[in-house]
Amino acid sequence: MTRLLKKSGRLLKSPRFVSHGTKTHIIFASQINMNHIYNMNFTGKIIRTKRAALGISAAVWLIPTVVSAQDAAQSPWTLQDCIDYALEHNLELRQKKIATEQSQVDIKAAKGALFPSLSFATNQNVSWRPWSNSYVNITDGALSSTNSTVNYNGSYGLQAQWTVWDGGITHKKYARSKLANEQSSLDEEATGLSIQEQIIQAYTQILYQTSAVDVNKQILESTKTLCDRAKTMYETGTMSRADYVQMEAQVSQEEYNVTNAQTQLAEFKLQLKTLLEIVDTDEMDVAVPSISDDRIMSALPSVKEVYAYASSNRPEMRAEKLAVELADMDISIAKRGYYPTIALSAGINTNSASGLDQSWYNQIKENLSNSVGLTVSVPIFDKRQNSTNVSRAKLDKESALVNLEMKSQQLYSDIEGYWLNATNAQQQYASALKNAASMRESYQLVSEQFAVGLKDIVDLTTGKNNLIQAEQQMLQSKYTAVLNRAILDFYNGSELNIE
Repeated sequence: MTRLLKKSGRLLKSPRFVSHGTKTHIIFASQINMNHIYNMNFTGKIIRTKRAALGISAAVWLIPTVVSAQDAAQSPWTLQDCIDYALEHNLELRQKKIATEQSQVDIKAAKGALFPSLSFATNQNVSWRPWSNSYVNITDGALSSTNSTVNYNGSYGLQAQWTVWDGGITHKKYARSKLANEQSSLDEEATGLSIQEQIIQAYTQILYQTSAVDVNKQILESTKTLCDRAKTMYETGTMSRADYVQMEAQVSQEEYNVTNAQTQLAEFKLQLKTLLEIVDTDEMDVAVPSISDDRIMSALPSVKEVYAYASSNRPEMRAEKLAVELADMDISIAKRGYYPTIALSAGINTNSASGLDQSWYNQIKENLSNSVGLTVSVPIFDKRQNSTNVSRAKLDKESALVNLEMKSQQLYSDIEGYWLNATNAQQQYASALKNAASMRESYQLVSEQFAVGLKDIVDLTTGKNNLIQAEQQMLQSKYTAVLNRAILDFYNGSELNIE
């Protein structure tokens, strides 16, 4: 399959959210039958947070899962395909990778500060004096005179410096740079996990809407069949014109619902393509997996089990713990500002000039000088700079400890929420299966009675709406259980998987 790899700057669109307490309800504008708009609560958070928030944009009818047709020229995107692609091309994750590489450069810089420095410097000057005086020189009894208006001189120096002792600040900064690099790597890893959670949310939403599109089409075909039967009954005088016109109106409504559901599906696919950083005009074909009832109703891991693993292994938690270690190291570095500093220096210098009766080489040799120096710096009064640094470092540690506690509480709350949502959805799904079977049988009987004139249009519409609601509740509870179970397993160390 040829996929155009482009970058996207589009923002991820999301449904309209209405908050009530700690729950988040998602209201979708499209509906599947008549003018019903369903308000659904799935997991309690929007797309870019830890807890998934899923809604179904249309009620579904007759069947809970519909497998879409596959284009032979283009293989459908599976959940794993989407995750693999996003981890390679997502721009936010690429920024995190760059930050990690920058922290590796900082390690090299901090290590280099441990070694001495060596530098060479030279200074070359040329001067011009148009009205200079004449000079008479006597060399070996010979008399000579010079009258040079251009003079040249140069200096050369080789300098070495080494901080022998600075209270251990340089060594501490080197160790800190390695911890900062580890924290940056954890931040990158946490971003990757967050992107995966966003992808499974968007992917599951597409599964809902794909089913909704297919089911809307089935509702339309069923309604057309009943409308044809109603037309026959109207022509034979067994149905009033008012009932027949109402049946025709239902056909028009179902045609609108099909179009609206297809539009919603296209928008959800656009959201997924935005996450994957794909910009093209090709239709995105998403694979619809088969999810067994055993998977939906399987036993859930306990909240304590998942939290114990996540608090020790999730990268965001490990990064918060590293932040406390970094704060401790910053305190140690700040305290070492009170210590004296000892530095060594050494140098070799020479110079040369024109107008002298010596060669350049001899001048360099005779003017050569060496120097060695020892510098001891003891802080006595620094305008409270060191004490201020220590106080700030201690406050930073307190802040890091508070952040760690907040993160731990939020993690436990998220895991408990996923567990409660999954548990409730499992129970609702067991009841919804029985209810949907009853409503399906009831609607079948009403349809047969309507065909022979024993039931009117009101009874038929009521039966269809009851079936739609039952099927919608079954799918809502099914995918809510699947999604929350997948995220629970993800927090417990497993790969994201909805099958």
